[in-house]
Amino acid sequence: MSKFLIAGLGNIGTEYVHTRHNIGFDVVQAFVSKHGGVFKTERLAEVAEVKWKGRIFICIKPTTYMNLSGKAFKYWLDKEKIVLENSLTVVDELALPINKVRLRPGGSDGGHNGLRDIQAVLGTDKYPKLRFGIGNNFPKGMQVDYVLGKWFPEEIAMINRKIEKCTEIIENFATIGVERTMNLANNLIFE
Repeated sequence: MSKFLIAGLGNIGTEYVHTRHNIGFDVVQAFVSKHGGVFKTERLAEVAEVKWKGRIFICIKPTTYMNLSGKAFKYWLDKEKIVLENSLTVVDELALPINKVRLRPGGSDGGHNGLRDIQAVLGTDKYPKLRFGIGNNFPKGMQVDYVLGKWFPEEIAMINRKIEKCTEIIENFATIGVERTMNLANNLIFE
């Protein structure tokens, strides 16, 4: 049975729930809920195991805080004996418009502290990432407040559609592979 690690990045704590920076948690939560899984608190992460179409998904929401995501990522990758190309990290992306997602088999951290830590721990940037565009609709000097802020009311319906689509992207990643899934996902524009 093929095994996959799906890591949604975010910060623990009620003040971060449903913020832009925690969209990785929200996507992985939606995927696990869709497939009837339940998260349990385990070492370095909230963890859920989902079985679907002959595949096992180990889904994690690291409890290490964003900037130390690599420790939880590497621990669960090694513990579950999952090959790196069968991992998918879901993360917020300021440089992408809010109506887009981008899937890549590798690539730089793009200034994202969670990805930077994973890359430092792994010693490579060659691991698949699903970047969830959050846009950059903030005044100069207000980036941190924007990233750690909640979605604007007029964005919520579209964000929910994007989250739902991301659960399908995770399924496609595991069934048809990263290259074919990129062709489907990277041209989507959400309204």
